[in-house]
Amino acid sequence: MSARIRIGTRASPLARAQADEVGRRLAAADPALREEGAIAVEAIHTTGDRMLQGPLAAIGGKGLFTKEIEEALLDGRIDIAVHSMKDMPTRLPGGLVIGAVLPRADPRDALIAADADAGADGLAGLADGAAVGTASLRRGALVRHARPDLAVVPFRGNVETRLRKLAAGEADATLLALAGLDRLGLADKAHAVLEPDEMLPAVCQGIIGIECRAGDRAVRERLRALDDADSADAAAAERALLAGLDGSCRTPIAALAVPLGAAISLRAVLVRPDGTALLEARRGGGRADAAALGADAARELRARATPAHFAGG
Repeated sequence: MSARIRIGTRASPLARAQADEVGRRLAAADPALREEGAIAVEAIHTTGDRMLQGPLAAIGGKGLFTKEIEEALLDGRIDIAVHSMKDMPTRLPGGLVIGAVLPRADPRDALIAADADAGADGLAGLADGAAVGTASLRRGALVRHARPDLAVVPFRGNVETRLRKLAAGEADATLLALAGLDRLGLADKAHAVLEPDEMLPAVCQGIIGIECRAGDRAVRERLRALDDADSADAAAAERALLAGLDGSCRTPIAALAVPLGAAISLRAVLVRPDGTALLEARRGGGRADAAALGADAARELRARATPAHFAGG
Protein backbone atom coordinates (compact mmCIF):
# COMPACT_ATOMS: atom_id res chain seq x y z
CA MET A 1 0.00 0.00 0.00
CA SER A 2 1.40 3.39 -1.01
CA ALA A 3 2.58 5.61 1.85
CA ARG A 4 1.23 8.69 0.10
CA ILE A 5 -2.26 9.96 -0.58
CA ARG A 6 -3.38 12.96 -2.63
CA ILE A 7 -6.57 14.73 -1.60
CA GLY A 8 -8.52 16.84 -4.07
CA THR A 9 -10.88 19.56 -2.90
CA ARG A 10 -12.44 22.86 -3.86
CA ALA A 11 -10.29 25.91 -3.23
CA SER A 12 -12.49 27.73 -0.69
CA PRO A 13 -11.31 28.07 2.92
CA LEU A 14 -14.16 25.83 4.08
CA ALA A 15 -13.32 23.12 1.55
CA ARG A 16 -9.64 23.26 2.58
CA ALA A 17 -10.63 22.97 6.24
CA GLN A 18 -12.68 19.88 5.43
CA ALA A 19 -9.83 18.33 3.45
CA ASP A 20 -7.44 19.00 6.32
CA GLU A 21 -9.86 17.27 8.69
CA VAL A 22 -9.87 14.20 6.45
CA GLY A 23 -6.08 14.29 6.33
CA ARG A 24 -5.85 14.37 10.13
CA ARG A 25 -8.20 11.42 10.42
CA LEU A 26 -6.29 9.42 7.81
CA ALA A 27 -3.00 10.03 9.64
CA ALA A 28 -4.55 9.09 12.97
CA ALA A 29 -5.81 5.81 11.50
CA ASP A 30 -2.64 4.87 9.59
CA PRO A 31 0.88 5.43 10.98
CA ALA A 32 2.30 5.18 7.45
CA LEU A 33 0.62 8.49 6.61
CA ARG A 34 2.15 10.44 9.50
CA GLU A 35 5.43 11.15 7.72
CA GLU A 36 5.94 14.66 6.37
CA GLY A 37 4.56 14.92 2.84
CA ALA A 38 2.61 11.66 3.03
CA ILE A 39 -0.67 13.53 2.66
CA ALA A 40 -0.94 16.25 0.03
CA VAL A 41 -3.96 18.50 -0.53
CA GLU A 42 -4.60 19.84 -4.03
CA ALA A 43 -7.05 22.73 -4.40
CA ILE A 44 -9.04 22.49 -7.63
CA HIS A 45 -10.98 25.49 -8.93
CA THR A 46 -14.37 24.28 -10.08
CA THR A 47 -16.75 25.85 -12.58
CA GLY A 48 -19.21 26.54 -9.77
CA ASP A 49 -16.57 28.53 -7.88
CA ARG A 50 -15.70 30.61 -10.93
CA MET A 51 -19.23 31.38 -12.10
CA LEU A 52 -20.64 33.57 -9.33
CA GLN A 53 -23.33 35.41 -11.26
CA GLY A 54 -26.93 34.23 -11.37
CA PRO A 55 -28.81 31.41 -9.65
CA LEU A 56 -26.96 28.10 -9.44
CA ALA A 57 -29.79 26.29 -11.20
CA ALA A 58 -29.41 28.54 -14.23
CA ILE A 59 -25.75 27.63 -14.79
CA GLY A 60 -25.84 23.89 -14.26
CA GLY A 61 -26.60 22.96 -10.67
CA LYS A 62 -24.64 21.00 -8.09
CA GLY A 63 -22.40 19.15 -10.53
CA LEU A 64 -20.53 22.38 -11.23
CA PHE A 65 -18.89 22.04 -7.80
CA THR A 66 -17.66 18.48 -8.40
CA LYS A 67 -16.96 18.06 -12.14
CA GLU A 68 -13.31 19.10 -12.27
CA ILE A 69 -12.48 17.32 -9.03
CA GLU A 70 -14.03 14.08 -10.25
CA GLU A 71 -12.16 14.40 -13.54
CA ALA A 72 -8.90 14.61 -11.57
CA LEU A 73 -9.93 11.53 -9.60
CA LEU A 74 -10.76 9.53 -12.73
CA ASP A 75 -7.50 10.63 -14.37
CA GLY A 76 -5.47 9.47 -11.37
CA ARG A 77 -4.16 12.95 -10.52
CA ILE A 78 -5.65 12.62 -7.02
CA ASP A 79 -6.49 9.58 -4.90
CA ILE A 80 -9.56 10.84 -3.06
CA ALA A 81 -11.92 13.80 -3.31
CA VAL A 82 -13.41 15.54 -0.28
CA HIS A 83 -16.84 17.11 -0.67
CA SER A 84 -19.64 18.62 1.33
CA MET A 85 -22.19 15.87 0.73
CA LYS A 86 -24.97 18.42 0.28
CA ASP A 87 -23.14 19.63 -2.87
CA MET A 88 -23.00 16.18 -4.47
CA PRO A 89 -25.40 15.07 -7.22
CA THR A 90 -27.19 11.82 -6.44
CA ARG A 91 -25.66 10.12 -9.50
CA LEU A 92 -21.89 9.75 -9.49
CA PRO A 93 -19.76 9.29 -12.61
CA GLY A 94 -19.10 5.68 -13.57
CA GLY A 95 -16.14 4.24 -11.70
CA LEU A 96 -16.48 6.49 -8.64
CA VAL A 97 -18.02 5.74 -5.24
CA ILE A 98 -18.40 7.36 -1.83
CA GLY A 99 -15.72 5.52 0.16
CA ALA A 100 -16.56 7.05 3.54
CA VAL A 101 -18.52 9.77 5.30
CA LEU A 102 -17.33 11.49 8.46
CA PRO A 103 -19.47 11.90 11.59
CA ARG A 104 -22.18 14.44 10.90
CA ALA A 105 -21.70 17.92 12.33
CA ASP A 106 -24.66 20.00 13.50
CA PRO A 107 -26.99 20.03 10.46
CA ARG A 108 -28.91 23.18 11.39
CA ASP A 109 -28.86 26.55 9.64
CA ALA A 110 -27.62 29.71 11.35
CA LEU A 111 -29.01 33.18 10.83
CA ILE A 112 -26.61 36.13 10.73
CA ALA A 113 -28.14 39.61 10.69
CA ALA A 114 -26.86 43.13 10.20
CA ASP A 115 -28.79 43.98 13.36
CA ALA A 116 -27.57 41.46 15.94
CA ASP A 117 -30.46 42.15 18.32
CA ALA A 118 -33.02 41.42 15.63
CA GLY A 119 -31.10 38.37 14.47
CA ALA A 120 -31.14 36.86 17.96
CA ASP A 121 -34.85 36.12 17.52
CA GLY A 122 -34.30 34.30 14.23
CA LEU A 123 -36.57 34.95 11.28
CA ALA A 124 -39.29 36.21 13.59
CA GLY A 125 -37.07 39.09 14.75
CA LEU A 126 -36.41 40.53 11.29
CA ALA A 127 -38.20 43.74 10.37
CA ASP A 128 -41.13 43.68 7.96
CA GLY A 129 -39.83 43.56 4.41
CA ALA A 130 -36.24 42.80 5.46
CA ALA A 131 -33.99 41.36 2.74
CA VAL A 132 -32.60 37.87 3.34
CA GLY A 133 -29.64 36.99 1.12
CA THR A 134 -29.26 33.37 0.04
CA ALA A 135 -28.15 31.34 -2.96
CA SER A 136 -30.22 28.35 -1.82
CA LEU A 137 -33.60 27.72 -3.39
CA ARG A 138 -34.49 25.64 -0.30
CA ARG A 139 -33.66 28.43 2.14
CA GLY A 140 -35.42 31.01 0.01
CA ALA A 141 -38.60 28.96 -0.24
CA LEU A 142 -38.65 28.16 3.49
CA VAL A 143 -38.04 31.82 4.34
CA ARG A 144 -40.97 32.82 2.14
CA HIS A 145 -43.11 30.11 3.72
CA ALA A 146 -42.32 31.28 7.27
CA ARG A 147 -42.35 35.03 6.52
CA PRO A 148 -44.06 35.92 3.21
CA ASP A 149 -43.30 39.59 3.84
CA LEU A 150 -39.53 39.11 3.66
CA ALA A 151 -37.61 39.75 0.45
CA VAL A 152 -35.20 37.05 -0.73
CA VAL A 153 -32.19 38.35 -2.67
CA PRO A 154 -29.43 36.40 -4.49
CA PHE A 155 -26.29 35.85 -2.39
CA ARG A 156 -23.57 33.64 -3.86
CA GLY A 157 -19.95 33.11 -2.87
CA ASN A 158 -18.08 31.32 -0.10
CA VAL A 159 -18.80 31.90 3.59
CA GLU A 160 -16.42 34.84 3.95
CA THR A 161 -17.77 36.48 0.78
CA ARG A 162 -21.34 36.26 2.02
CA LEU A 163 -20.40 37.73 5.38
CA ARG A 164 -18.68 40.63 3.57
CA LYS A 165 -21.77 41.20 1.43
CA LEU A 166 -23.91 41.30 4.56
CA ALA A 167 -21.56 43.79 6.21
CA ALA A 168 -21.68 45.92 3.04
CA GLY A 169 -25.46 46.21 3.31
CA GLU A 170 -26.44 43.99 0.38
CA ALA A 171 -28.99 42.26 2.64
CA ASP A 172 -30.35 42.56 6.16
CA ALA A 173 -29.66 38.92 7.03
CA THR A 174 -28.32 35.70 5.57
CA LEU A 175 -28.46 31.99 6.35
CA LEU A 176 -25.43 29.70 6.47
CA ALA A 177 -24.83 26.12 7.58
CA LEU A 178 -23.79 26.06 11.21
CA ALA A 179 -21.40 23.19 10.44
CA GLY A 180 -19.48 25.34 7.95
CA LEU A 181 -19.24 28.28 10.33
CA ASP A 182 -17.96 25.97 13.05
CA ARG A 183 -15.32 24.38 10.80
CA LEU A 184 -14.02 27.86 9.99
CA GLY A 185 -13.99 28.96 13.62
CA LEU A 186 -16.81 31.42 12.88
CA ALA A 187 -19.65 29.91 14.92
CA ASP A 188 -19.72 33.08 17.03
CA LYS A 189 -20.99 34.97 13.95
CA ALA A 190 -24.35 33.20 14.26
CA HIS A 191 -26.99 35.34 15.92
CA ALA A 192 -29.53 32.50 16.02
CA VAL A 193 -29.55 28.79 15.22
CA LEU A 194 -32.74 27.74 13.47
CA GLU A 195 -34.33 24.51 14.62
CA PRO A 196 -35.37 21.98 11.95
CA ASP A 197 -39.06 22.71 12.60
CA GLU A 198 -38.41 26.23 11.29
CA MET A 199 -35.71 25.61 8.70
CA LEU A 200 -35.30 21.96 7.74
CA PRO A 201 -31.72 21.39 6.51
CA ALA A 202 -30.51 20.52 3.05
CA VAL A 203 -30.01 16.86 2.24
CA CYS A 204 -26.78 15.71 3.93
CA GLN A 205 -26.01 19.13 5.42
CA GLY A 206 -23.13 18.78 7.88
CA ILE A 207 -21.75 15.57 6.33
CA ILE A 208 -18.30 15.42 4.72
CA GLY A 209 -18.05 12.75 2.03
CA ILE A 210 -14.92 11.14 0.61
CA GLU A 211 -15.10 10.00 -3.00
CA CYS A 212 -12.66 7.52 -4.55
CA ARG A 213 -12.24 5.19 -7.51
CA ALA A 214 -14.37 2.07 -7.18
CA GLY A 215 -11.49 -0.19 -8.16
CA ASP A 216 -8.88 1.33 -5.84
CA ARG A 217 -8.94 -1.36 -3.16
CA ALA A 218 -6.02 0.06 -1.19
CA VAL A 219 -7.62 3.48 -0.81
CA ARG A 220 -11.02 2.01 -0.04
CA GLU A 221 -9.47 -0.06 2.73
CA ARG A 222 -7.89 3.07 4.22
CA LEU A 223 -11.18 4.92 4.07
CA ARG A 224 -13.04 2.12 5.82
CA ALA A 225 -11.55 3.25 9.15
CA LEU A 226 -13.04 6.74 8.67
CA ASP A 227 -16.58 5.74 7.74
CA ASP A 228 -19.24 6.67 10.30
CA ALA A 229 -22.27 4.37 10.41
CA ASP A 230 -24.71 7.02 11.67
CA SER A 231 -23.75 9.46 8.93
CA ALA A 232 -23.79 6.74 6.29
CA ASP A 233 -27.32 5.64 7.18
CA ALA A 234 -28.61 9.22 7.37
CA ALA A 235 -27.03 9.98 3.99
CA ALA A 236 -28.53 6.83 2.48
CA ALA A 237 -32.04 7.86 3.52
CA GLU A 238 -31.70 11.50 2.51
CA ARG A 239 -29.97 10.85 -0.83
CA ALA A 240 -32.55 8.19 -1.75
CA LEU A 241 -35.24 10.79 -1.12
CA LEU A 242 -33.41 13.30 -3.31
CA ALA A 243 -32.92 10.76 -6.09
CA GLY A 244 -36.58 9.77 -5.95
CA LEU A 245 -37.62 13.39 -6.41
CA ASP A 246 -35.04 13.96 -9.17
CA GLY A 247 -33.75 16.61 -6.81
CA SER A 248 -31.84 19.47 -8.32
CA CYS A 249 -31.07 23.07 -7.55
CA ARG A 250 -34.41 23.87 -9.23
CA THR A 251 -36.45 22.09 -6.56
CA PRO A 252 -36.71 23.21 -2.92
CA ILE A 253 -36.18 19.94 -1.00
CA ALA A 254 -35.22 19.61 2.64
CA ALA A 255 -34.68 16.51 4.75
CA LEU A 256 -33.21 15.26 7.99
CA ALA A 257 -32.71 11.61 8.93
CA VAL A 258 -31.87 10.83 12.56
CA PRO A 259 -30.48 7.39 13.50
CA LEU A 260 -31.17 6.22 17.03
CA GLY A 261 -30.10 2.76 18.08
CA ALA A 262 -31.28 0.28 15.47
CA ALA A 263 -33.91 2.69 14.12
CA ILE A 264 -33.91 5.73 11.90
CA SER A 265 -36.49 8.49 11.42
CA LEU A 266 -36.79 10.75 8.39
CA ARG A 267 -38.60 14.04 7.91
CA ALA A 268 -38.76 15.46 4.40
CA VAL A 269 -40.26 18.60 2.91
CA LEU A 270 -41.02 19.66 -0.63
CA VAL A 271 -42.17 23.26 -1.08
CA ARG A 272 -42.92 25.47 -4.05
CA PRO A 273 -40.19 28.04 -4.75
CA ASP A 274 -42.56 30.85 -3.80
CA GLY A 275 -42.94 29.34 -0.33
CA THR A 276 -46.49 28.07 -0.79
CA ALA A 277 -47.90 24.54 -0.84
CA LEU A 278 -45.43 22.98 1.57
CA LEU A 279 -45.68 19.18 1.58
CA GLU A 280 -44.23 17.01 4.31
CA ALA A 281 -43.54 13.27 4.64
CA ARG A 282 -42.26 11.32 7.63
CA ARG A 283 -40.90 7.81 7.78
CA GLY A 284 -39.44 5.58 10.46
CA GLY A 285 -38.03 2.08 10.52
CA GLY A 286 -34.91 -0.02 10.80
CA ARG A 287 -31.56 1.41 9.77
CA ALA A 288 -31.06 -1.40 7.28
CA ASP A 289 -34.01 0.06 5.38
CA ALA A 290 -32.72 3.66 5.39
CA ALA A 291 -32.54 4.00 1.61
CA ALA A 292 -35.93 2.33 1.13
CA LEU A 293 -37.52 4.75 3.61
CA GLY A 294 -36.11 7.71 1.70
CA ALA A 295 -37.33 6.33 -1.61
CA ASP A 296 -40.80 5.69 -0.17
CA ALA A 297 -41.04 9.23 1.20
CA ALA A 298 -40.07 10.53 -2.23
CA ARG A 299 -42.86 8.54 -3.87
CA GLU A 300 -45.40 10.04 -1.47
CA LEU A 301 -44.21 13.60 -2.05
CA ARG A 302 -44.07 13.17 -5.82
CA ALA A 303 -47.62 11.80 -5.83
CA ARG A 304 -48.89 14.81 -3.87
CA ALA A 305 -46.85 17.47 -5.70
CA THR A 306 -47.88 19.69 -8.57
CA PRO A 307 -45.69 20.73 -11.51
CA ALA A 308 -45.16 24.08 -9.77
CA HIS A 309 -43.16 22.31 -7.02
CA PHE A 310 -40.54 21.43 -9.64
CA ALA A 311 -40.51 24.72 -11.55
CA GLY A 312 -37.90 26.64 -9.60
CA GLY A 313 -34.81 28.41 -10.81
